[in-house]
Amino acid sequence: MTLKNKFNLESSVELARAEEKISKQKAIELWQSNELKNFQAGTFAALAYIHKKLFEDIYYFAGKIRAENISKGNFRFASALYLREAVSSVEKMPQKNFNEIVEKYVEMNVAHPFREGNGRSMRLWLDDIFKRELSRVIDWSKIDKNNYLQAMERSPINDSEIKKLLAAALTDKIDDREIFMKGLDTSYFYENYFAYRSEDLIRRRRGL
Repeated sequence: MTLKNKFNLESSVELARAEEKISKQKAIELWQSNELKNFQAGTFAALAYIHKKLFEDIYYFAGKIRAENISKGNFRFASALYLREAVSSVEKMPQKNFNEIVEKYVEMNVAHPFREGNGRSMRLWLDDIFKRELSRVIDWSKIDKNNYLQAMERSPINDSEIKKLLAAALTDKIDDREIFMKGLDTSYFYENYFAYRSEDLIRRRRGL
């Protein structure tokens, strides 16, 4: 059963393709415009804006805290009943060094504040924190999908694995277009979205 969407698509395949294409284009626009400078890095407001930007043309719940309980595999994310409190607690966590930033990211992942699109939104949010606090970003193309997913699955209990993966992929090329584009494609690949390459989407919009 597909999520209720603004296109009234009932096919999960068609919805996935539309979601990938539109939200990737929006992520590129977000990066090009540097709109996040209007928000304090690491806040829920910044994360909600990212989520709204990516998914507002697709889902009615874009940028809104979920009202449903959700789980992935055997892991249940924060209860919707206490979600606002959980998000508020995460927002107050320190973010002045690498370890603090990753720990904050892990806790926001445990909260999983949105109905859908958490991972893709949070990786952009994480990069924004790294960029503004440490003048670094993650080169996601250097992190294997299975290694990342397994490390994130274990991170609520032991975050050393995800810290090691992210530390090895840190780069000071914070405004490098190729790193962003490849990283965006990798981020979507983690969630099994790989029908469109970011570079191809830009060329099509330019009519190249």
